[in-house]
Amino acid sequence: MAEKEEEIITQGETIIGDEVVASIAGLAAKEVAGVATLGKSSVRRALTEHLGGTGEKSRVGVAVEVGKKEAIVDLQLSVIYGFNIPTLVNEVRKKVAMRLLEITGLIAKEINLRIVSVEFQEKKPEKMAKVE
Repeated sequence: MAEKEEEIITQGETIIGDEVVASIAGLAAKEVAGVATLGKSSVRRALTEHLGGTGEKSRVGVAVEVGKKEAIVDLQLSVIYGFNIPTLVNEVRKKVAMRLLEITGLIAKEINLRIVSVEFQEKKPEKMAKVE
């Protein structure tokens, strides 16, 4: 006896927590080339990561206000020396807005960025000129 399964649709409200939106925004920002880390100083970041656990890592340096259809995101970024900051912040805004929309359905009303430091990368031997 094969019965057709009916699709059951129920009504209700879905609330996406601030922590979820902050995690998504933080991870999206880190996807952009030139973003070194999120948050303030490396000492404060290390303490927060050590004491806060793994879930806390993607939210450090991220504050959000979440409504029913929109979100406001504040990010603190450390950037890698040599990257163009105006270009970098545009890419971060695009990436964060896109990820929030595709994962949560929320529209990023504002994405405010604060560049808090510049980090210098060590030179790799392959990139140094070889004398032959």
